[in-house]
Amino acid sequence: MVVRLGRTVGAVRWEALFDDMEAQLAAVRSAAVRLDVAELTRAERATVGFVDRLRAARDSSVTVRTAHGEPVEGALVDVTPEWVLLALGPVQRALVPTAAVVAVAGLTVHAAPAAATVERRLGLGHALRALARDRAVVRVRSRDVELVGRVDRVGADHLDLTESDRPTGRARTWAVTFATLEVVRSG
Repeated sequence: MVVRLGRTVGAVRWEALFDDMEAQLAAVRSAAVRLDVAELTRAERATVGFVDRLRAARDSSVTVRTAHGEPVEGALVDVTPEWVLLALGPVQRALVPTAAVVAVAGLTVHAAPAAATVERRLGLGHALRALARDRAVVRVRSRDVELVGRVDRVGADHLDLTESDRPTGRARTWAVTFATLEVVRSG
């Protein structure tokens, strides 16, 4: 009888050992899956572009910072790879070249892909030509310079802005390069 009892105790020990090994293996597998998920998440986040994050925040309230200007706060209306459009009020808008953006507050962690290939073709010049066509009075911030007037012409890499309401009564036209453009406010 002692022998049988020993065998039963031995069998229980083996079963406990196997159970323990199975639990350890399950824990290792679970940890490996968690590591794989974390690595895949990091890899996915590494593919997300800044403009994709902006697109996901469409219709949200954001604050955009440029290098030389004050913060621009408003609802994100439209986004392309070259510019973002913010609604500052019922009729006021701010066009900000993405190249001028230093930081944005109010974005979520989500991303949204480009809506269509047409969006990629809507460059900064396209948006500025719409302002020229409308003959809207705009306030142009270009680094440390602020000009007020109407956009007369839009070239490949610059716009011509004719100042309005000069004290001399004579209009002056400024050529402003896209590379220095930070914010164009209208309305």
